[in-house]
Amino acid sequence: MNSKSLIRISLGVYLIIFFSYLLGPLVVMSLTAFNSSGFPSVSPWACFTYEWFNVLWNDSAIREGIFYSVIIGLGTVALSVSMGLAASIVLTQVWAKFRSTYYTLIIAPILVPGVVLGISTLVFWDRFGTFLGAGDGSLLSNLFHNGIFLTILGQSSFIASYAMLVFVARLQRFDPGLTEAALDLGATHTQAFRKILLPFMRPAIASAAVLAFLASFENYNTTTFTIVDYKTLTTVLAQKVRLGINPSISALAFIIITLTVFAALAFEAYRRNQARQEAVKQGKAKVKSGGILPSFMTGNPAAIVFVLLAFVAIVMIGTAQKYSPEQCKIQVREAKQAEIQRRIKELQEQRLIRSQSEARQGPDIFGAPEEDTGGKPSGAFGGVFAPGNLSDDGDTQEPEAEKPSGGSGAFGGVFAPTNLDNGEGN
Repeated sequence: MNSKSLIRISLGVYLIIFFSYLLGPLVVMSLTAFNSSGFPSVSPWACFTYEWFNVLWNDSAIREGIFYSVIIGLGTVALSVSMGLAASIVLTQVWAKFRSTYYTLIIAPILVPGVVLGISTLVFWDRFGTFLGAGDGSLLSNLFHNGIFLTILGQSSFIASYAMLVFVARLQRFDPGLTEAALDLGATHTQAFRKILLPFMRPAIASAAVLAFLASFENYNTTTFTIVDYKTLTTVLAQKVRLGINPSISALAFIIITLTVFAALAFEAYRRNQARQEAVKQGKAKVKSGGILPSFMTGNPAAIVFVLLAFVAIVMIGTAQKYSPEQCKIQVREAKQAEIQRRIKELQEQRLIRSQSEARQGPDIFGAPEEDTGGKPSGAFGGVFAPGNLSDDGDTQEPEAEKPSGGSGAFGGVFAPTNLDNGEGN
């Protein structure tokens, strides 16, 4: 095996491990959405079911959280994209010696923890309302204490920095001479921006908008302090995790993953189709016709995969309307009961064998050593036959019995051995 083959094998193994680590949890979570088990799990597999999607649809807290997350996301996109675009344009026009300082100030919110941003946003706008004299119940007071308003401001304070980075990367390829030429020809600054710079920035604007929406949709640290009386999807999920979750959360994750994959495939298919049409216009490619596939799918793998996944999704939706896992659940329940009965029977048999074995051995006449029983006699006869009773050690000597001071016994000590003692002379 040469070095090139070894490098290829190593690279393949690395890619497999990398993508397994990256996508493995998503695949496992997606599978748990179709298991009838009450807790998200893949093993043991019970029954294939769509019921958790119905549970998710009937969860009012999830629906409310998604609704407010979308509203906040759209507001954050509008504010963040506007501020990011303005900041990027100013960065290209600012004095060169001040440019690095200005760039640092714009990027600084990314480095601030979200908890700090959330608390500072809440406190600042409360104090600002007090400074303006907004009393309780007034329009300004309600606005400055509105969870949606505060969350949009808090999220935009750092998401705008992400948007600015996207715009700066795009502006590095812009030729300022185009704007200067338009101004020389009599265009105003507004016209030059609207007809020259804005069309050039359109792809970056779309990318920044998607980035801002996703960052807003999944944000938790800042949102949990600024949302006040409202709920977003992340705060609802955090509360459900603390109280206990069911596979409906996995169903939500599967839907989000599926929508993300569809959006990525649609964008890639559109990009490839546009590139192919541009190549045809320039004469670098020919139009292929007469095939089985439609024109937009010809030579476009992303479009083919998109159509196949859409077909699978339609089939799954149609199957979910008729498929019922109740019969499978009954069988699984009966199998569990049979397994429980089998284990109970095994325990009873083991207990019976143990009791019969103890009966054949007979009683324990010797007992355990006294040091193991705390000095108390044990065994069937109270430790009479314990091996320690026959010890020859001289450590345990019987104390001498005291002589009775008077007559004892049934005849008053008449037959006591000392009565025959000749040495006493009595």
